[in-house]
Amino acid sequence: MRSFAFKFPNAMIENNIKENLDNPRELERLYRLDKKAFEAAFNQILPEIENQPMAEFWKARLTIEKDKDLFSEIKRYDLLALLISVAFAAFLIKLPAWFGFDPDASHFLQRNAIWTAFLGLSLYSILSRKQFETKKLLFTSIAFLIPVVYMNLLPVLPFSHTINLIYVHLPLFLWAIFGLVYIDWDFTSKAKRMEYIKYNGELAVLGAIILIAGAALTAITIGLFQVIDIKIENFYMNYIVMMGLVSAPIITAFFVRFFPTISSKVPPIIARIFSPLVLITLIVYLVAMAVSGKNPYQDRDFLLIFNLLLVGVMALIVFSVSETASGSRQRFNEMTLLLLSVVTLLVNLVALSAIVYRLGEFGFTPNRTAVLGSNLLIFIHLAWIMIDLIKVNFGKADIKKVENTIATYLPVYAAWTIIVVFLFPIIFGWWEI
Repeated sequence: MRSFAFKFPNAMIENNIKENLDNPRELERLYRLDKKAFEAAFNQILPEIENQPMAEFWKARLTIEKDKDLFSEIKRYDLLALLISVAFAAFLIKLPAWFGFDPDASHFLQRNAIWTAFLGLSLYSILSRKQFETKKLLFTSIAFLIPVVYMNLLPVLPFSHTINLIYVHLPLFLWAIFGLVYIDWDFTSKAKRMEYIKYNGELAVLGAIILIAGAALTAITIGLFQVIDIKIENFYMNYIVMMGLVSAPIITAFFVRFFPTISSKVPPIIARIFSPLVLITLIVYLVAMAVSGKNPYQDRDFLLIFNLLLVGVMALIVFSVSETASGSRQRFNEMTLLLLSVVTLLVNLVALSAIVYRLGEFGFTPNRTAVLGSNLLIFIHLAWIMIDLIKVNFGKADIKKVENTIATYLPVYAAWTIIVVFLFPIIFGWWEI
């Protein structure tokens, strides 16, 4: 099929370059529209404009861009850091099998897969920085050792509400520990906290692509061997897939570091597209809920889905604010985020009232207490963000003010995960179904 993509005539680009030698923004726009055509046109007119300062700048820039190799910045040490981190995570996750223990009998994977991935990520982050301060290495070791020992000392109770809550909240606790490692244990820097949020957005987007590619490779591999009557499912799932899952975040971090042009462009696009779409969906959903007669007061499963929706939208707001603040001012995005925060706050109020209603009817349990605490924390944070967004949209405040609010509140979530993971067993015991 022939391509009908529009190309600017070289003569037009040449004229535009000449007319905008004192307009850097327009030159940059022309360059991004068609890089190859811009370069060809620029080289054609260079003898006419070579005495201009802007021409010297673009000559140097285009030369650097041309000579730049995609893999030129990757050194042998960087590859070694990646291999060590991946091998370390893969070794830890297969430790019981190599020593003859049954991982299913002790719930080994449920207890250890998450911290193995975060520890591998932390190791890669430390090796990449090449800063091996004894004090910070000691902090990191203790920070991971405590939850690792704690998780593996928990009793094996598949129907314990308390233990299931620990399994749910432990990844958030480990995420906070990895965050401290990533920001180099600089507790006071709010800018670094927001940098960590943006970094997680890039990890999530690129990581999802890598996981999809891995899933496709797995399906193809198993299918090919099935055709020749060789069953490799058990071996492949137990070794290749399991080690691949704990290694995937590390490999993603490697790509985010060395190919930022790939990983940094997608998250802002996702944030800009999905924020208005989620806003519309939430409004339609609330109307449909009122019409259908469904409510979270009587339906426990509906309340659960309602809360998952709330957490997801809250995460989108935080991520979108971090992306909006990193570029030039975008009035539409700022207003969309304000409306989204208002609607989400209404959803949160409905969820909170339903939780309080169920507490009055059925009393306190670990699950209800955890949901109540999480919703209260999100409600306070969301209200704070909404107030700041009102000041941004109708006052003179900058979107950076919202970033500051998000960064300030992050330790509160970390504190809540500590309460659920370490104090709930003391408060509720091993509450079972």
